[in-house]
Amino acid sequence: MTVLPFQQQLSPQEPPFPPPEGENVSAAELRRAYALMHQARVLDDKAPNYLKQGLGWSYHAPCAGHDGIQIALGLTFRPGHDYLFPYYRDLATCLAAGLSVEEILLNGLSKRDDVAGGGRHMSNHFAKSALGIQNVSSVVANHAQHAAGLGRAIRTYGSDAIVFCSVGESSTSEGYFYEAVNGASRERLPVVFVIQDNGFGISVPKEEQTANRFAADNFSGFRNLRILHCDGTDYLDSRRALQAAVEYVGSGAGCALVHAECVRIHSHSNSDRHELYRSPEELAAARARDPLPKLRSRLLADGLIDAAELAALEAANVQAYEECAARVREAPDPDPASIHDFLLPEPWRPEGDGLATIAVTPAELAGVPLPERSLLEAVNLTLKELFRENLDAYLWGQDVASREKGGIFNVTKGMQQEFGARRVFNGPLAEDYILGTADGFSRFDDRIRVVVEGAEFADYFWPAAEQMVEMSHESWRTRGQFVPNVTIRIASGGYIGGGLYHSQNIEGWLTTLPGIRIVTPAFADDAAGLLRTALRSRGITVYLEPKFLYNARGARAHLPPDFAVPFGVARRRREGTELTIVSYGTAVHLALAAAERLAAEGRSVEVLDLRSLVPLDWEAIARSVRKTSRVLVAHEDKVHGGFGGELAAQIGQELFAYLDAPVARVGSEFTPVGFHRALERAILPDADRVLDAARRVLAY
Repeated sequence: MTVLPFQQQLSPQEPPFPPPEGENVSAAELRRAYALMHQARVLDDKAPNYLKQGLGWSYHAPCAGHDGIQIALGLTFRPGHDYLFPYYRDLATCLAAGLSVEEILLNGLSKRDDVAGGGRHMSNHFAKSALGIQNVSSVVANHAQHAAGLGRAIRTYGSDAIVFCSVGESSTSEGYFYEAVNGASRERLPVVFVIQDNGFGISVPKEEQTANRFAADNFSGFRNLRILHCDGTDYLDSRRALQAAVEYVGSGAGCALVHAECVRIHSHSNSDRHELYRSPEELAAARARDPLPKLRSRLLADGLIDAAELAALEAANVQAYEECAARVREAPDPDPASIHDFLLPEPWRPEGDGLATIAVTPAELAGVPLPERSLLEAVNLTLKELFRENLDAYLWGQDVASREKGGIFNVTKGMQQEFGARRVFNGPLAEDYILGTADGFSRFDDRIRVVVEGAEFADYFWPAAEQMVEMSHESWRTRGQFVPNVTIRIASGGYIGGGLYHSQNIEGWLTTLPGIRIVTPAFADDAAGLLRTALRSRGITVYLEPKFLYNARGARAHLPPDFAVPFGVARRRREGTELTIVSYGTAVHLALAAAERLAAEGRSVEVLDLRSLVPLDWEAIARSVRKTSRVLVAHEDKVHGGFGGELAAQIGQELFAYLDAPVARVGSEFTPVGFHRALERAILPDADRVLDAARRVLAY
């Protein structure tokens, strides 16, 4: 006897879900549900042919076998009111939610006019922002975080909208799905998570994913969470479960999780061959539960439609497909010249770039006496000013709002007391959730600005790295339809005796991600000015705060009212003619100390403070190098793989004719940062190392 996977071992006496209740469903609704289900099946069956003909749809995950839950989900969703995060198998869901046949095809063939993103994302990733259908990544279930964040915004602004988040059962193995359900249940957010369980994660059966037969049962201990089971191959039972979920979520009691048991009739995708790991008997059992003939038979048996009407409906669906297919095949492809469009929105820009090339202080420019502030005070005061200015500004993170404490370094001290727990609050100890919910929250309204403390130390940011990558390409991927308006504050660097996980710099990695801005101040005035520009701008800014400089006397400066620093504008900290030291963050102070000592030796050294790594002020670098003909790049991060390597490469490639010596670099040793002060001093750069490197370049 062939042993079937346990999701197929269903005893008629022991159904895994209750029978449908209260089937007060009109004949018109059932006919509509069948029409959509059949239309989706036409598209689903036609999709593989496009790849065979070399026309597109190179990624297609069939929805056959998921039709009941998907049609019910799409019809439960209210277009233009609710929010839907589909996953890559949700063709029928998106069709029922409002996408047209032509829009489905334009996405499948990755055409320019695809409403999801114009061919920038994989086929079978459907979206339409005008309806509230969100553009979701290929990363399994990371959109659960966004759904929770959007649910938080809905609750914050008093909307009655609901967020629907659809995933496969194997997605629940991901930690960030757990974080999303945990957060949504704790915060009682209006989110309905839908698990479409077809028994397989590509080729991996679900018994190798979880000990529970149903992944939803893994969450049975969560408070404020209602779990509902249904037969995902049955439209009516799926509808029952979703309506119960919507009622529960609408009551404000918490979030809901609908577990729909489906079957996967075909391979996982068109790059998979399921006959390599599924027996003929198991495949036959899956086909026997096909939702389409099940609903068709019911319509006929109950006299809700006659055979002629049904045949006419099906013929009309095929004709609609053929008419759309002919148009879509001739539709224009994406323009290769557009690849740089929508990478980042234009930032807010203060008037004038007066601090780009002069070394005077802001107080001198303002012409008024101002108290000096520490870098920490500058960030704190500027945040408060910006939150008074923008009532749609929010801040959360770890420890940022704990009575009199404002983060590990007290940078956000007093924020919650002034602006309240609605706008300033603690996140759980889950960096991915902190950043992922910022992404979702900012989707509610483009006026919203979210500030998150991405991690208490830069070293702990890695759990959020997946969300950082995701957010970096969302503007580009959606052709600017969604832009995460998020400023990510991260305390970075060493010199505090922190050792491992408290002394790391991560800009070497961050600068490899297109679609984000990265800034790092070296003085209090620039800390205020860069932060002001970040929060007034659309898009993502990673704001690196060198924690050694928080209270360093040398980083203190005057803060003129409304002072702002444009992105991509460096500041010349010291003028010179023989050598340019290009630097940023803490290393600017090392460079200035080295330049001062060289001045006593009669050497003229220019120090350029980048302030902004992305975008980079290339013109300022080129202008200085053309003048001095010698360059030293100094940063705190490791030399090996650090951002200085990119700077040196660009200078060597573009300015080689002006160089009188090789471009040199100085930074940390290629080791972790040790805890003992003697080890830390041996690893991190100091003014003496910058001085020695500068002397070698000058002597070349």
